[in-house]
Amino acid sequence: MRDRRTTALLAALLAASLAAFAGPVPAQADPAEPNQVQGLTVVPGDGYATLAWTPVDGATDYQIERTPVDADGTATGPAVITGVWRPNRQVDNSSPTFADAGFNPGARFQWRVRARFGTTAEPYSAPVAGTTRAPWGDPAVPGQNLRTQWETTLAAQYTSDVNEYAYTAAVDELSDRVRVTEIGRTALGRPINMFVIGYPTPPATPAAVAATSPLMINCNVHGNEPGDREACLIMARQLAFSDDPRTLDLLSHTTVLIVPTINGDGRAANTRGNSTGQDLNRDYSLVRQPETFALVRMLRDYRPVAGYDGHEFGNSSAGDLPMLPPRHQNVAQSIFDESQHMIEGHMYTQGAKDGWWPCPYGCNGGGNVGLSEETILRNTLGLKNVVNSLLELRSAGGATRPDEGNTANNRRRKAYSALWTFHQFLDYHRANLKEITSARADAITFQVSNTGRIVFRGSRPIAAHPAPHPGEAPPPLDAPREDQILTEAPCAYRLTEEQYHGERTDGPAGQRTTVAQRLAAHGWQVVKVADGYVVPLAQPERGLIPLLLDGQAVEKLVDAERVYPTVTGPRDGALVVSGVTCLRDATVTGPVRVRPGGTLIATGSSITGPVDANGAAGVFLTDTAVEGPVRVAQSSGPVVVVDTKVTGPVEVSDNRGEAPLVAANTVTGPLSCGGNTQVPIDLGLGNSAQGPKSGQCASL
Repeated sequence: MRDRRTTALLAALLAASLAAFAGPVPAQADPAEPNQVQGLTVVPGDGYATLAWTPVDGATDYQIERTPVDADGTATGPAVITGVWRPNRQVDNSSPTFADAGFNPGARFQWRVRARFGTTAEPYSAPVAGTTRAPWGDPAVPGQNLRTQWETTLAAQYTSDVNEYAYTAAVDELSDRVRVTEIGRTALGRPINMFVIGYPTPPATPAAVAATSPLMINCNVHGNEPGDREACLIMARQLAFSDDPRTLDLLSHTTVLIVPTINGDGRAANTRGNSTGQDLNRDYSLVRQPETFALVRMLRDYRPVAGYDGHEFGNSSAGDLPMLPPRHQNVAQSIFDESQHMIEGHMYTQGAKDGWWPCPYGCNGGGNVGLSEETILRNTLGLKNVVNSLLELRSAGGATRPDEGNTANNRRRKAYSALWTFHQFLDYHRANLKEITSARADAITFQVSNTGRIVFRGSRPIAAHPAPHPGEAPPPLDAPREDQILTEAPCAYRLTEEQYHGERTDGPAGQRTTVAQRLAAHGWQVVKVADGYVVPLAQPERGLIPLLLDGQAVEKLVDAERVYPTVTGPRDGALVVSGVTCLRDATVTGPVRVRPGGTLIATGSSITGPVDANGAAGVFLTDTAVEGPVRVAQSSGPVVVVDTKVTGPVEVSDNRGEAPLVAANTVTGPLSCGGNTQVPIDLGLGNSAQGPKSGQCASL
């Protein structure tokens, strides 16, 4: 496992926190009783306290006892078993830890731990007492003194929409690091706000934010699962007003995007779905609802490179924090691998240090849901080349947290475990940004090459983590059936005018969107041709496009016509393109000229000669080698030049469509761009040019 995070500063802060919290560890009985736990320490965290102790040989589990005490150590309430540590909860059994949580932050307690052999309890450790960490923020400092409704009522009430908007506006007003932007409205008209947080100020535009390789947290898609939302609101305050070196360093190197409540209507009604009854986590590909439409459009504009999606989980036998990467088989291998490393290589390891129990979704059964559906956000994000994970908060304490029959205790444990996870996500992004962006670049270049089969429904396997591991069982495999696999991918899909612009019957009345609007929200390039509209697969989100446009797809928008390659293998002489010409694995010896109104789609091919497109309807050059100059000018539609090797100059000029995508190319010559209606973009992949980069491509 990799763990590249710098630990010196955190170790110093941890040591200072321990000294302030507990002082010297009380001496054990001398001599200690047989099988008595030794070396108990307690370290405070935000809404939890990490207990650690020396393991007892042969113990099957440990019980954690917590007693409220006053400053003199006198009990002010009954002793309660609040936790049970079992070997399957962490990857390092030689150093057992437990994150005790559920208490009201700022209260004072005494803890003891005892080993058990089966059901036989051994003597308790000597006690450790201390005052837990108060809710973050100095009550005397403006901004830091803000509190949510959930905090002020000690978790008796969740934060209402009215309180959320007031709190959000106050954070925005009092912190220069924060800009709150409305990314859309719910079906009933509630604003969907997003915190945009950076230091010393957040970048001014979505494109400028995208340039910082931002990360995103989606906090409340199911209205009756609000624990993550409360954590997000607290974390927004911490990021907005904390001056600790870690926070300033994080925000100096990226932008944090937090969407506290995408499903405001469901949260107000405490329902899983939105006001129409739609489960929004089954709509992120189809974007039939205004809420999902807004989030997908935000992803297009802000381009986060990593994300977390918050939920709650009803299996009380599972871990504290079940997690799962994007598993759809059309997700690029690099995105799946980096997402898995974030979970297994970081969250499992840090959970073992701090006492939380992250595990594969399901852990001990109950994970047979949402396996490979592209409509689910973690899969949609993966298909959009975003390193990400699902986060579930175990809804009930279960056998390992027996004191959560108290509703407030249960709510606090859930919210503060989410807060821990989201901060770990920030740390992972900071320490592994190079690996994250590299995985994303590999995914994009793979997708634009339009290689390999298309799977309409099927998941990647998740192996059981090597023992000792978090949980006992991996989530089940959703293997694709034969009829869910398309071995030969088409070059593009052709839609009729009615399919593209026709009125839809899905979605809320009065708020329905056309296929054209939904594809635009996804950010896909579409070519207007004489007999309809063509959507090439040589695009960064190639793995998702067929899932909406192919008649074989499980949850399609339309049954579009497959367009297969027209030129393959060797071809000698000039190639003149009018209409739609698709090259795949072609070797063209001669010049290629795209006539006005023509569309060229070339993937995995080689061209010996110049490529000249003037007034084209669309030009796609991906994973292709060109020996000669490339000129794309005055196109009325999309221009995509990605992962192409050009021996000669490249000119992209005066094109009138969406921003040309010019990325990951190797150019033996100059790269010049000018006069394009929208400035070309590279999605952060960059281009290598031996000659000068000039004009609108100077920074690409």
